[in-house]
Amino acid sequence: MDPKAFLNILHVAERLKDALRHCCTSHGRPESVAEHSWRIALMAFFLQDEFPEADMQKVMEMCLIHDLGECFTGDIPTFLKTAADEAREDRLLGEWVASLPPFYAARMESLYAEMNAQQTLEARLYKSLDKLEAVIQHNESPIESWLPNEYELNLTYAFDQVAFSPYLTALREQIRLDTEEKIADSKKAP
Repeated sequence: MDPKAFLNILHVAERLKDALRHCCTSHGRPESVAEHSWRIALMAFFLQDEFPEADMQKVMEMCLIHDLGECFTGDIPTFLKTAADEAREDRLLGEWVASLPPFYAARMESLYAEMNAQQTLEARLYKSLDKLEAVIQHNESPIESWLPNEYELNLTYAFDQVAFSPYLTALREQIRLDTEEKIADSKKAP
């Protein structure tokens, strides 16, 4: 790939470092989209033994590219994102992907189509990790940063997404228990 084209791709992707998510880190700093994407890829790396039948390289690729549309729109929390927001993000991402060198454009288009269809194990894994990481991060963030609706969301979000996998269901249940403990501890604090 031409070095200038490569740098241009990286310059666009760098925007995710400054695109802040609604959630905070454990020290109360707003989390970036890049940090979220990195951690779900790391989750996929560490779950290879749990899913030996899956192409975890593909899952990690999905995790790394899944929020690139937010380079153009910023992050909009799931509970606020509208169909118009999604359509705009998809359009801008599609235009950018189409401008990439042909091999990478084709690879990304293929991955995005698979991710959107949610028919393969790899696509279901990526989507589950995306949702689970969000609730894990909320459990790690200061409870003072939570919105009122997030107490219920952190207890219920993504159970439907992980239902295909006994392991992910057990993981989601442990996250729910961690949420209950966090909420209970916050009520004890002076």
